[in-house]
Amino acid sequence: MAEIVLFHHALGLTPGFIEFADRLRRSGHEVHIPDLFGGRTFDNIECGMGFVEELGFGEVIERGERAVDGLSNDLVYAGISLGVLPAQKLAQTRVGARGALLFDSCVPVSEFGLAWPKNVPVQIHAMDADPFFVGEGDIDAARSLVEAVKEAELFLYSGNQHIFTDSSLGSYDAEATALMLQRLLKFLAAR
Repeated sequence: MAEIVLFHHALGLTPGFIEFADRLRRSGHEVHIPDLFGGRTFDNIECGMGFVEELGFGEVIERGERAVDGLSNDLVYAGISLGVLPAQKLAQTRVGARGALLFDSCVPVSEFGLAWPKNVPVQIHAMDADPFFVGEGDIDAARSLVEAVKEAELFLYSGNQHIFTDSSLGSYDAEATALMLQRLLKFLAAR
């Protein structure tokens, strides 16, 4: 069993995000889902990102860091889209990280001023035609990470949806999510 901190996307703690966390719990993992938005949810990415711009990306990351205060250091950090920012920073900088799971996003390792830590495996999952992941350069950051880190994997799924794992959104892809969960659960079994 792994202990996971799963950070939400720009729409907040949607029913589909919570259901995704519950699927991991039903597989025997302990999953924390911090609310970085203080209870707010949004109907679309544009509105959610408008709220994030008001808060500031730095504040989102700091809220993620505060959310793990008091938790064990032996955590797997996971994030969906916007949630990748605190997840990736914590995986890179918090001692004891057991792994990282990055969905729909990846930022250059240099964003957090450090090389990727040794012995912290990472999986990155996204769609191969996601306009955000591919169009905004996250795919390049993901490929660079995979080239530089021994225990790193990039999984691309056929499609153009962003946030494809949230069953409450129109972007949900059940088939891609099922395959991703198989890969994810195998990863977690080793943690």
